[in-house]
Amino acid sequence: MLSKVELKEHLSKHIAEITFNKVDGSVRKMNCTLMTDHLPQVISEEQVAHVPRVQTDEVLAVWDLDKQGWRSFRLDSIINVNYIGVNRV
Repeated sequence: MLSKVELKEHLSKHIAEITFNKVDGSVRKMNCTLMTDHLPQVISEEQVAHVPRVQTDEVLAVWDLDKQGWRSFRLDSIINVNYIGVNRV
């Protein structure tokens, strides 16, 4: 299993289809990335929600390309990571 740091590094360079178990027990596939070209642009501080979030090594927030919004998942719930357009040997 990839660490949070490794997964963030890969997602900052690639789009991935991540399959994971949701908290409710269902399985979800999500096309996501952390590539800056795909992330929303913040225009001003007023547009940023000022809700403090707990940073944890168990959860990763990513940009969901299909839903066009931020989503998160638990790292220990990952079933599969498939990088789109990347040839694996």
